[in-house]
Amino acid sequence: MGHECVSSSCRWSSAPSLLTSFLQSNKMSELENTFRKFAIYGDTSASGNDMTGKNFSKMCKECGVMDGKAVTSTDIDIVFNKVKTKGARTITFAEFQQAMKELCSKRFKGKSPEEALQAVYGLIEGKEPGSVGATKATKVGGVERLTDTSKYTGSHKERFDESGKGKGLAGRQDLTDNSGYVGAYKGAGTYDQTH
Repeated sequence: MGHECVSSSCRWSSAPSLLTSFLQSNKMSELENTFRKFAIYGDTSASGNDMTGKNFSKMCKECGVMDGKAVTSTDIDIVFNKVKTKGARTITFAEFQQAMKELCSKRFKGKSPEEALQAVYGLIEGKEPGSVGATKATKVGGVERLTDTSKYTGSHKERFDESGKGKGLAGRQDLTDNSGYVGAYKGAGTYDQTH
């Protein structure tokens, strides 16, 4: 392929053209890598070779291809349905490239088709789907109010001490009071003092 290695010395034949083809293939592999990341987003069984319309729309939105003015979500859906094979629900990487050729002229109107395509590829390369991983737990006002042990009343109040730490078994079981007084009687233990 124009590359010869003999022991420790390497020679490139036709270096400029090989370098540009290497850069072009590197650019394509970046683009394909991003395509695969968005293709498998939200679907654990996806192979990464085909992308659904939902993921295509998500990719265009998050990468800035869809700006809401020149390119809208309707344009994205129309182009997706135009490039996919009839009856299919997904597009391949080749069909994706065709879709980008369709969209680039709308997104970058003043540029030549090649410059516009490179500009769109520049927007997409190296991007990943947003909100990947575990869902972040948010504290809603109601949750904080419901878990504040200082506001508990009745039997639930008995389960926690003043600091909000649970008492464990002592807070859940009724411990027998053998004093002879009714539970929660305020004058307990005062009979002997008055008589």
